[in-house]
Amino acid sequence: MERRNFIVSTIALAAIGSDLLAVNNESLNEKEAFLVRSGKARNDKHTPYRGSNPNDLKISSMDTAGQLSVFEYIGVDKIGPPLHVHLDQDEVFYVVEGEYRFQVGEERHELKTGDTIFLPRNLPHTWIQTSDRGKLIYILQPALKMEEYFQTMHDLGRPPTQEEENSISLAHGIKMVGPPLSL
Repeated sequence: MERRNFIVSTIALAAIGSDLLAVNNESLNEKEAFLVRSGKARNDKHTPYRGSNPNDLKISSMDTAGQLSVFEYIGVDKIGPPLHVHLDQDEVFYVVEGEYRFQVGEERHELKTGDTIFLPRNLPHTWIQTSDRGKLIYILQPALKMEEYFQTMHDLGRPPTQEEENSISLAHGIKMVGPPLSL
């Protein structure tokens, strides 16, 4: 019975996935290639994360018909986000440089240069940089409102209050469920 359920589920997911891709293929075919240089952000819009840590958009949701966005995070401070859940997005993190501790559900993982972690939607997670310097590339799929989230947080010009952070996050499809990790 398990094998049959697996096969049926796989066929159903393939059919749904192909329908989702077909919806956006026409707009994707009209796009042109582009280059974003090191230290630059797509459309020159830098959105530092919590002060001094560059968090630059490299590929925008507008480039991919909303299918994904790609960010480069450069860690100069040993911080990370509060424990949170993306309600409708999956995330993939690739450690380019440094070391990070990720919490996924109740599990903790130590990641080093070259490691990749997949964080499915609706699973509580957070991370913290444990090395003096770090660099992450991360992908959000689908892109949804993450670019707007980082811009809104950046535009505050100050750390948000807990109430502001919860409200802004929820408006962008993120639910805060706990504190950040500490070293």
